[in-house]
Amino acid sequence: MPILDTHAADLADLASRDRLRALTPRRGLDFSSNDYLGLATSPRLRDAVAEALARGVPLGSGGSRLLRGNDPEHDVLEAEAAAFFGCESSLWFSSGFAANSALLSTLPQRGDLIVHDELVHASAHEGMRIGRAERASARHSDPQAFDDAITDWRARGGTGRVWIAFESLYSMDGDRAPISELAQVAARHEAFLLIDEAHATGVFGPQGRGLASELDGAENVITLRTCGKAMGCEGALVCAPTVVRDFIVNRGRGFIFSTAPSPLMASAVRAALRILADEPERRERLHALAAYAGTVLSPHGAVASGSQILPLILGDDATTMRVAGAVQAAGFDVRGIRPPTVPAGTSRLRISITLNIGEAEIDGLAAVIGKAL
Repeated sequence: MPILDTHAADLADLASRDRLRALTPRRGLDFSSNDYLGLATSPRLRDAVAEALARGVPLGSGGSRLLRGNDPEHDVLEAEAAAFFGCESSLWFSSGFAANSALLSTLPQRGDLIVHDELVHASAHEGMRIGRAERASARHSDPQAFDDAITDWRARGGTGRVWIAFESLYSMDGDRAPISELAQVAARHEAFLLIDEAHATGVFGPQGRGLASELDGAENVITLRTCGKAMGCEGALVCAPTVVRDFIVNRGRGFIFSTAPSPLMASAVRAALRILADEPERRERLHALAAYAGTVLSPHGAVASGSQILPLILGDDATTMRVAGAVQAAGFDVRGIRPPTVPAGTSRLRISITLNIGEAEIDGLAAVIGKAL
């Protein structure tokens, strides 16, 4: 049997179920990216990178942070990020996936329990898969389900530490987590909170510090802020107590054995933090645009989520991809999202509102979706 027959058969099966993925070039109006504030093409970020190059900041790091890869730009970024987010320390990773998987595989120990929201990011699941702690899934955004899972585990003899993992703003539904209620669950059980602020960073909270910014600095709170979404750059910042940072540096294999991110990109992230503080009008414009989109698109079935992410759930995979294809052919970059990214039966168009479009483009999208449906 040819060596790749098994893989080919798997791909054929995906195609038969309208779930085969392929890389396609970006084209059309941006209704799919996470560049919510339009910073990826910001002149201020370009100038920051040019200035860093001029003063000799290298493009590559040349090694892991524990070898020769620890550039001064990394240290300065982490200090500035800790001050900006109001936490004791921060640690920069090459991506949100790398950070999440390192957190969940490194911090919870054997004998501990991770209770996670059933819709938490795939990167968190990867960390839990390679980690040593027991895990339990809780109903989406249901604090009582988290509480019950912990109580049940204790009743069965669990004695270790509890870790509660969730997103503050969910990437496929655009809904917010009940952060204060989950913080109360954590307080009752002396648990840690692992909060993924990927889609809230830059968009919500004072100076764009996220939906969980009021909890920053607490001893039992660890937050993840990705830099490749609203901040328009790359990488992810873990904001945590210093002892947590030091533990990851010493025990986190995903950090220890990875080449350090580009020092030049660290300069860009520093500039992005300054933009978040200096230009609140970007957030104001985005919120107004998202509200407008909710009004215009909800008659066609899109969920006005109260955030910049509006799902239009079509259910069937084939229908979803047909409608997505029609919308893309009309010049609007909207992607169809299918299982396993979302639960079976909830295939959808994920409509992302960014400052790369305006009200006229939203009106045009609504007309095209109406026709396609």
